[in-house]
Amino acid sequence: MTKTKTKKLKTAARLAANKRLAENRTAKHHYEIIETLETGIELLGTEVKSIRAGKANLKDGFCLIRKGEIQLHNVHISPHSHASGYFNHDPLRVRKLLAHRREIDKFQGQLDKKGLTLIPLSLQLKGSWIKLIIGLGKGRKLYDKRQEEKRKQADRDMKSALKRF
Repeated sequence: MTKTKTKKLKTAARLAANKRLAENRTAKHHYEIIETLETGIELLGTEVKSIRAGKANLKDGFCLIRKGEIQLHNVHISPHSHASGYFNHDPLRVRKLLAHRREIDKFQGQLDKKGLTLIPLSLQLKGSWIKLIIGLGKGRKLYDKRQEEKRKQADRDMKSALKRF
């Protein structure tokens, strides 16, 4: 095999290893996302297996900063089906997120000043690691949601009109 062929195969394998496992679709509707951060997540073995099987729900989740650590609350990861009740995990346990001190301090300052919220946006497989993308969001009012929906619809109409010509 040539060098370029092996290089292409390696990049294809790397891209296949990066895939989205769970997504919080309602977060972008209810919040205006200002900034995002990719963090690691401290998981048990049965949690990893459940997430890889697609058994995670981020819909009602939120993050808090306590004692200098980011904690993930109210994210449901179903118990692994092939593990006994003794070795399985609690589906709604509080999980620690792994981020650098600078990033945590930066988000802590923004949360204190502006009254923003940390929301889990998606769980991704990056190589062999499971990463959580969290977003710093500001809650939208009902009229903001309506305006955003109108803007999206106008964009869709414009794109479809341009395709016709």
